[in-house]
Amino acid sequence: MNAQILGMGHALPPGILTNQDLEKLVDTTDQWIVERTGIHQRRIVNEETCTSDLCFEAANMALEKAGISGADLDLIIVATVTPDMIFPATACILQEKLGATKAAAFDLEAACTGFIYGITVAEKFLLSPEYQYILVIGAETLSKITDYTDRNTSILFGDGAGAAVIGKGTSSSGILTTYLGSDGGGADLLKLQAGGSYKPATTETVNERLHYIKMNGHEIFRFASRIMGHICDELLSRCNLDYSDLDLFVPHQANLRIIQTAMKRMHISFDKTVINLDQLGNMSSASVPAALSLAEQEGRLKAGNLVLLAGFGGGLTYGGAIIRWGRDQHEI
Repeated sequence: MNAQILGMGHALPPGILTNQDLEKLVDTTDQWIVERTGIHQRRIVNEETCTSDLCFEAANMALEKAGISGADLDLIIVATVTPDMIFPATACILQEKLGATKAAAFDLEAACTGFIYGITVAEKFLLSPEYQYILVIGAETLSKITDYTDRNTSILFGDGAGAAVIGKGTSSSGILTTYLGSDGGGADLLKLQAGGSYKPATTETVNERLHYIKMNGHEIFRFASRIMGHICDELLSRCNLDYSDLDLFVPHQANLRIIQTAMKRMHISFDKTVINLDQLGNMSSASVPAALSLAEQEGRLKAGNLVLLAGFGGGLTYGGAIIRWGRDQHEI
């Protein structure tokens, strides 16, 4: 049995925050942002839109492509660091919206690696005869936890969602391998301190702006530049493949310089790499699935293609997957 991606979907809010807009909010310039990150603009939700709304839009697109309905789902996994509420799980809220009455549902929090963690969990569930169709979504409304007075983090993050319906197949297509890792020693490098049991919300935590993302950008850059190569080497070794065998590389869209470092190490070209952070920014757990869905929409994925996904994020978490694109009886 292979776990196959049966349908992909994405949701990108219509609001756009450009570098020129940020120049009016914080001490920065378009040139400074582009040189350090490669980002020109990012998508932003309005005040009324929550993470489950983006999940719902991306899920419907993925379900339609898979040729099934919400009622067919056995499990919903939502990877996010910006849930609608601390509880109940955003996945449960989405279950109701989709009419997925027989589906179990839970959230998964692995920051920017969340979608890769999610499809790995889904693959294991599909080993059981009780699970046939699983919806995995990476979705974020990071603009709601971004401090637009902080020049180091306000330039990075955008909102969006990506979804995949995963089911069972018997052909050679599907998820060939996944690899997950973490380094809790770096947990302090990227965090949102307040609002949980460690620092419950108080007047002081609000005044100290502890309900916004805090990041040690220099150390995260060093970690990401190192770990991306390790992820890719490990995945290819497990499948007895070489970098030249790959048809598409879909990295987490955090920073153009990190992606370029990985590309150079892998000897892989721009035409085989998905890069959209210039227009979408860093969407955390939504980054990889949205990039994959957009690549399919643009005709960059054909049945039989070998695709490598790689991501890293707060925790610190990291991971990747190699997928042979396609599904039984259908080309997607």
